[in-house]
Amino acid sequence: MKKISLVLVAAALLVSGNLLASTSDNTDPQKNLSTQIWELLNENNLAVDNYDLTGQVLFTVNSEGEIVVISVDTNDKDLELFVKSKLNYKKVELKEVKQGKMYKLPVRITA
Repeated sequence: MKKISLVLVAAALLVSGNLLASTSDNTDPQKNLSTQIWELLNENNLAVDNYDLTGQVLFTVNSEGEIVVISVDTNDKDLELFVKSKLNYKKVELKEVKQGKMYKLPVRITA
């Protein structure tokens, strides 16, 4: 009986230790980055009626924490210019900037 209770106590300590370790600031940096990009693109002033524009943005973040747009894969030139003007060299908050890492983010703007 003593062995079973000892094993249960050890298991409880192990589980609680894992829970405490996983509750530290464990936010997904890419999700945080996409939220910041959404805020930058939120106010759009595209002069197109009844639009549903989509594209893929390929970008990286430089050592100063600025977004550098590599390309915008879309058929709409207005969307491409809009995304580049809103995002290029805008500062974002990231805990760890991995220089050279490419990010791909789908973008959809609707009216």
